[in-house]
Amino acid sequence: MKVGVVACRNVVSARMDGMEQKPPTEAIAAANRAHIASLPFGDTRDFEDADRGFIAALEPCVITASDGKVVWDNDSYSFLAGDAPGSVHPSLWRQSQLCAKQGLYEVVPGIYQVRGLDLSNISFIEGDTGIIVIDPLVSTETAAAALALYRAHRGDRAVRAVIYTHSHVDHFGGVLGVTSQAQVDAGEVAIIAPEGFTEHAVQENVYAGTAMARRAGYMYGAALDRGVQGQVGCGLGQVASTGEVALIVPTVDIATTGETHTIDGVEIEFQMAPGTEAPAEMHFYFPQFKALCMAENATHNLHNLLTLRGALVRDPHGWAGYLTEAIDTFAGRADVVFASHHWPTWGQANIIEYLSVQRDLYAYLHDQTLRQLNQGYTGIEIAETFQMPPALEKAWHTHGYYGSVSHNVKAVYQRYMGWFDGNPGRLWQHPPAASAPRYVAAMGGIDRVVELARAAFGEGDFRWAVTLLDHAIFTDEHHAEARALYADTLEQLAYGAENAVWRNFFLSGATELRDGNFGTPTQAASPTIMAQLTPEQMFDTFAINVNGPRAWDLELAIDVTFQDADTNYRLALRNGVLVHRNVVADPRSAQATVTLSNKLRLLAFAAGDTASPGVEVTGDATALPTLLSVIDRPDPGFNIVTP
Repeated sequence: MKVGVVACRNVVSARMDGMEQKPPTEAIAAANRAHIASLPFGDTRDFEDADRGFIAALEPCVITASDGKVVWDNDSYSFLAGDAPGSVHPSLWRQSQLCAKQGLYEVVPGIYQVRGLDLSNISFIEGDTGIIVIDPLVSTETAAAALALYRAHRGDRAVRAVIYTHSHVDHFGGVLGVTSQAQVDAGEVAIIAPEGFTEHAVQENVYAGTAMARRAGYMYGAALDRGVQGQVGCGLGQVASTGEVALIVPTVDIATTGETHTIDGVEIEFQMAPGTEAPAEMHFYFPQFKALCMAENATHNLHNLLTLRGALVRDPHGWAGYLTEAIDTFAGRADVVFASHHWPTWGQANIIEYLSVQRDLYAYLHDQTLRQLNQGYTGIEIAETFQMPPALEKAWHTHGYYGSVSHNVKAVYQRYMGWFDGNPGRLWQHPPAASAPRYVAAMGGIDRVVELARAAFGEGDFRWAVTLLDHAIFTDEHHAEARALYADTLEQLAYGAENAVWRNFFLSGATELRDGNFGTPTQAASPTIMAQLTPEQMFDTFAINVNGPRAWDLELAIDVTFQDADTNYRLALRNGVLVHRNVVADPRSAQATVTLSNKLRLLAFAAGDTASPGVEVTGDATALPTLLSVIDRPDPGFNIVTP
């Protein structure tokens, strides 16, 4: 998840006639009532565990930035009290009720969590003289509020260390709310993270960050109203805060399983878990507290093997393996297991059962998808009929509130087989904008397609209706009846979805069909994240954004020298490809040598600041501007549900 605040693009300023939200159809309401009867709502252990150790809530639970802008409002979820309405899957309603609980909680004496002040949890471990902070949320403001709530009830203890469990922004972005760069530089606070953390944290937010952030707006429902017909959460938590995102680079890298460190008198045993929920991730155990932190690899829902915002496909086989290792290494010594989302689990037998079921969940998805894949079934075919074992389905924490069985099965297929399903008829298909008019013409024109979609809607066949309407909109995005019916249909699919992310995608699509493109309500990368780009990553980012056709006929060789690091890179543009090498500057073969005071000056130059000090050019003064002229700016408002 990537967060921050940017302005939303508003293409359509007012709702179109007939485009207001609709209530659930009887088909959806009846299906949701049936779920109430079929699911074990009498099992209230999660509510008991979520309330256990409660000390105090933040009242009101509304957090603002220095300019008065609201960056977190948990009180907006007060509508979740009471029974599930017909417009929300009752299982998702239950999960959202649990995730919306907020305040300071005692996990065990000496370990405390603040939950419900962001998408993730923040944890405080009490040491000899101060505290260790685990995962300081998304934003400076929410992390500071959480620390203040802790201190109000546990005393004004100094922060001695911050642990990042893994490389996603909801686990480090609020670091400036609990410490400062100056304190870290002075050696007063250690920043501890798994090996490779900074590289992955920066890379994920920059390389494909714009596209991921745009899709994250759909995934988390960032532009949706909160309410029974709107956003009710995202399964993993409620939503991400929208305050200041920052990064302080680690001072201690954890590299090996079994590695131990003592911080402020607290011994910590680490287990590496790379390539699981994040490329750089780790678990750790506190012997004196008999407490195990599982980062984000064991939570109270099925997680994503391929997050719908976009990412590299995760490895469920490795994920299951690290859970097995955690069980074997720590579970027999643990009285509590806690994580960076949701609520803890207490009791050794409960811990072993919980972690074992979580392990079996990912292992079963992996193994059974591979079994059917090798029988010739494609990802979409496997997903359509895939069933989890009854023993796994009965546990609430296996439900697909965040990841789904359907899209996780397709992710496993993609990991091993790629996008092509092997059928030559699907090897060279038209893209939607080209295929849609052909389908529409074959079905008798757009009005006929809408007629067929309306009939499917009336029959409760919403999946077929959206397929038809997708073709209609990619034929004529301005067709008012198609647009309105498409929004209504997506809305019904949302009301019936147990998966919060699916619900948010459906409702976001409906919103853009009704109100126009809302752009990217979140930020791909904050200034402090950008500042951690290595020169190599900066040049990779330039290369990714070179407009190939515009650069086909350009040949450039530019030396870029960074004075602070006393190093030089040769940039070579040829055939629309930008290549960089760390080599000694050679003015004889370079068209220009650009000497920069530091890497940040390069970012400023690329952003248009050519006049400030810190830049010297020898040779062809037009060479670097020429290179920059063929580098595209990413579009944070590209269309998704329309052409």
